[in-house]
Amino acid sequence: MTTWTEHPAPGDIEAVVRHYFHLLRTGRIPDVEHLVDGHPTRHVLTSLWTALHTDDSPTTDRRDQDLSWLGELRIAAFQWGRTTSHVSIEIAHGARTLDVALGFWIKPTGTGWTLTGPATYW
Repeated sequence: MTTWTEHPAPGDIEAVVRHYFHLLRTGRIPDVEHLVDGHPTRHVLTSLWTALHTDDSPTTDRRDQDLSWLGELRIAAFQWGRTTSHVSIEIAHGARTLDVALGFWIKPTGTGWTLTGPATYW
């Protein structure tokens, strides 16, 4: 898990979020779950899959068995909250921005600051 001794700059946070998304896109789920403090990745996979397949296309069996579909996704934009303690990322597939975003927070801990999340925003 990434920890900073001082509140990190936005560029530092974006770098970790980009790394998180890179690991996710390449199917390295155990590494994803160790990079940030937060939720199990299964809800992220479910949300992305649901947003990607708005019709009744492939079953969730493919989602869990073959993670190659994640490689088709990209970060479309970073959206910062009013402070630098919250950022969400919009995700795209081709030219289409998905109807779900991933949100991350910077939270103080006993040893510094850590990145938590992601939450899914619809």
